[in-house]
Amino acid sequence: MLDVALIEKCADPSLTPAIVEQFVAAAGSDDPLAITVKSGGRLVLIPKPQSPEAALDIVREHFGKASVRVGLTQYPAGVGMTDIAQLDAALVEPCENLKRGTALFAKVARIVTKWYGSPTSKEVTPQMFEDAVYAWRTGEFEGTKVFQAEDPGGATFLRGRPLRKVQNDEKSEEVETMTAEEYPAQPAAAATDADAAEMRIDLSRIGGR
Repeated sequence: MLDVALIEKCADPSLTPAIVEQFVAAAGSDDPLAITVKSGGRLVLIPKPQSPEAALDIVREHFGKASVRVGLTQYPAGVGMTDIAQLDAALVEPCENLKRGTALFAKVARIVTKWYGSPTSKEVTPQMFEDAVYAWRTGEFEGTKVFQAEDPGGATFLRGRPLRKVQNDEKSEEVETMTAEEYPAQPAAAATDADAAEMRIDLSRIGGR
């Protein structure tokens, strides 16, 4: 389980701590030096890196040749980069990896939210979360390459308590959004496997059924 202080300090503020935990459990790793390399849909066996420098060497070795996922969030190494020289050890630094990974996942969530028509019903939220995790693992959602696509902006559905206080004429307005408890728990065994498209989240408990 991620350290709460690390989440509060480093994670994207548009995601609640509970959602960050669920995201990392579903699609990330508990090892900040974890590297997953896939080529042609097949897992490439690599030595376990013992240092950030060793991890970066592995990333550089496979840069541009294979799909490489890195660190706590299994961040897709090379996103937005055109030159191997742009790779740096911050990719495997826990805080920076969490910062980059949750920011990119939040963008993916906004893409999914927009595709669904930005619904407000809580009934559809678990399915949207599942689709966002699926898109993170595969890099695609409904024909869109989510990592390369432009950020559509707007709200993401992955919001929750604590309530946000808005000061207005010396009065505060409480903006209530979804609680973390209304999301289904995500399996910790999930998946540093970026192409595990068949992995889906259990929705059997929606609506208390």
